[in-house]
Amino acid sequence: MKVTESTSHYDNLEQMNLLDLLYNINKEDKKVPLAVEKVIPKISELVDHIVPRMEKGGRLIYIGAGTSGRLGVLDASECPPTYGVPFDMVLGLIAGGDKAIRKAVENAEDDPDQAWKDILEYGFNDQDTVIGIAASGTTPYVIGGVKTARANGLLTGSITCNPDSPLSKEVAHPIEAVVGPEFITGSTRMKSGTAQKLILNMISTTVMIKLGKVKGNKMVDMQLSNAKLVQRGTKMIMEATGLDAEKAKGLLLSEGSVRKATEYFYKNQK
Repeated sequence: MKVTESTSHYDNLEQMNLLDLLYNINKEDKKVPLAVEKVIPKISELVDHIVPRMEKGGRLIYIGAGTSGRLGVLDASECPPTYGVPFDMVLGLIAGGDKAIRKAVENAEDDPDQAWKDILEYGFNDQDTVIGIAASGTTPYVIGGVKTARANGLLTGSITCNPDSPLSKEVAHPIEAVVGPEFITGSTRMKSGTAQKLILNMISTTVMIKLGKVKGNKMVDMQLSNAKLVQRGTKMIMEATGLDAEKAKGLLLSEGSVRKATEYFYKNQK
């Protein structure tokens, strides 16, 4: 029996009052960060191998199906606006293609050859990293993808919520965050999905920090895609340079990023 499919600690949910439902879901959710904490050394090992490869032009590629695939797409899609990196530096690929982000695509996850085909649409080089995401650790789309990626010399990792899963056996760096039975039996979008989200946050964030995309604690390369981000960038420049708001904003808009604006300022102070 997979841990992710094991019976919930709670029963007769339809008879439970609303407050008890919410408190009990929260009680289960509290177990997730503790499970993630146990695998931090494994996350560290993986990131330590990813960074030098990306410094040489490698990409970070997530593959998954269903909730796991959507979480990979989410994490990847946030990297360009947050860190100013190219759209394909971190890729999220989901079984069934982009249409599967909103609507389930029948049987898409059952093809062990499709993930590698999806990767090939973007090309690959031997510095790429492929991370398979699957709560169960048994998804054919994901297992087939990492297996072929590893055979082609790519770095491979996985994020699962079952111990000793088939997926873990196919990668160089398995991460197994075992969060226990779901509040609703088998509903892995809950605790398992939360654990995967936390781990993806940790991977992409630490990778970007180590690649120099953060200065101090600021997103100095973020895209200025809306008024809120322009305001945030203006504040960063004010703090870094001592300029007033009007001058800081003008410098930000003319240079295009917090990093370039502050570098321009200090270069011209000399």
